[in-house]
Amino acid sequence: MTTPSYDDVATHEDLLAWSRAYCKDVRREWLVDVRFDLVEWEVSTRSKRRAAAVKRPKIPEAEVGTPIDWERAEAAGGRVADGRPFSATISLTWDAFDAFDRAQWESTLRHELVHLEQYQRCGTTGHGPAFETRARELDTEVHCETFAEAKYVLRCGECDALVARRYRDCKIVRRAEEYRSSCCSAALAVE
Repeated sequence: MTTPSYDDVATHEDLLAWSRAYCKDVRREWLVDVRFDLVEWEVSTRSKRRAAAVKRPKIPEAEVGTPIDWERAEAAGGRVADGRPFSATISLTWDAFDAFDRAQWESTLRHELVHLEQYQRCGTTGHGPAFETRARELDTEVHCETFAEAKYVLRCGECDALVARRYRDCKIVRRAEEYRSSCCSAALAVE
């Protein structure tokens, strides 16, 4: 399959092809140390909060900054022979792609490459100081932009400060008055 131009992405397969090609270019041009032969790709049509994600098995006691010995790592399923990392899946959210402009989508992909690089090196990933440093080097944000309107907005009942956004009904939405804001210790109000 020929990789479509960004403006010609019309299907999930197009999005996967374009995004994979872009990530391979980033790996080469920005010296991102990842192996794509250990990565699956998928498109999500359900996600509302995350533009993309690196799905990976949880490896007990793995920590960012400490390289992992993959031959000795014990985790359930997905093990690859000869000491290579467990596979990971990069999940791309169709609605985010549709909402973002090209620069935002490229930034989202670079953000996920930082996660993938950390995971393949250390067996885990997070948004801590090492992520922040690497995100700056790749000219991306620590947190991706939102692309969907939250169904529920929780605010401080005293000063009206934004406390949280929720995309689904949940305990904090149903029982907001039982929770307190960190700014004024007031009950929360739901919009």
